[in-house]
Amino acid sequence: MPTTRRPVIETPDGRYIIVNGRLWRRTRPDLAEAERSQLVAALMDARRAVKAAKQADDADALRAARAGVDAAKHGLGERGPVWWTDGTPDLNRRMARNTPYAAWYAQQDGAEPAPE
Repeated sequence: MPTTRRPVIETPDGRYIIVNGRLWRRTRPDLAEAERSQLVAALMDARRAVKAAKQADDADALRAARAGVDAAKHGLGERGPVWWTDGTPDLNRRMARNTPYAAWYAQQDGAEPAPE
């Protein structure tokens, strides 16, 4: 039975996407397309390496693969210092309903209802 996916919602300021009610930092918008494509390819390669290392039960390879994932995510701006410059704190991985986006999020189509 196929699962129904909710649409991915982007915050009005473009800093996060919301997946299953959780904020995830977006890729830096100032990245050139070629650089973004290269980093995404490196991220996918590293994720495949994580899977292979887990299947092989190879702790050293797993550590190296996870470092590759981390490096690509830092390059994309999804981890590390925030890419915006107005001093707003990073809310990455927080539930949208528990952030300043809560009222806006509650009004979005496909959003989970606010707790009562």
